[in-house]
Amino acid sequence: MTIRVEAAEAAIRRRYEAASIANDILIAVWFLVGSVMFFSPDWQTAGTWCFVFGSVELLVRPVIRMVRHTHLLRMHGGNYAAQESSQDF
Repeated sequence: MTIRVEAAEAAIRRRYEAASIANDILIAVWFLVGSVMFFSPDWQTAGTWCFVFGSVELLVRPVIRMVRHTHLLRMHGGNYAAQESSQDF
């Protein structure tokens, strides 16, 4: 039983880590595209929207961590003590 739970937990962690990495890439893309658009006055409004989308992606980051933590809590019946650092994806 322990091996199954550990394997399931590892799979959950990998999925959320992949989601976090994908989110970080989107953040970088939004801000990079927005920055390039700001070089042209014609594109500044679109660039501003890219910054807004990047900011929303920054909000998604802690939501991914919270959902992962809640998922692991439910998996362990509420007896899960997170051993994660603040730098954990």
